[in-house]
Amino acid sequence: MNKQGQTRLARYYNTTLAQEERLHLEGEIVRRCLTRSGEQCSFVEHREYKCAYRRYASLFFIVGVDADGDDNELGLLEFIHCVVETLDRRHGNVCELDIMMHLDDLYCILDEMVMNGDVVELNKHIVLQESGKYDPGNVVSGHP
Repeated sequence: MNKQGQTRLARYYNTTLAQEERLHLEGEIVRRCLTRSGEQCSFVEHREYKCAYRRYASLFFIVGVDADGDDNELGLLEFIHCVVETLDRRHGNVCELDIMMHLDDLYCILDEMVMNGDVVELNKHIVLQESGKYDPGNVVSGHP
């Protein structure tokens, strides 16, 4: 999401939430994250979810998981950082415009990293190589 609270990319793995409920929940969490100061921690508990968020320039990246799960909060922040680094490798210094213009590519990258709500790959080189198979114009060379 951007600083105005507009969602630019969202992926849900909880299939029990209706679309209207997702939008309502998303709005509540976004408002909570935007109103927090830089001195406050990057974790928010809301309803039955715990969220980790991180700001990169004008973008906020938020990951939410079930509060009763055994997910490590610092692991959530590390995942966010890995996603941003992967996007930076693909699109240079990723910005809001990159997200809007390359939405399908970003979903491919997320799909390589997360399967059914579980993180399955964090190696940026492998993620970029595999997601690049869907778009021949995005062939990535280099080292991990």
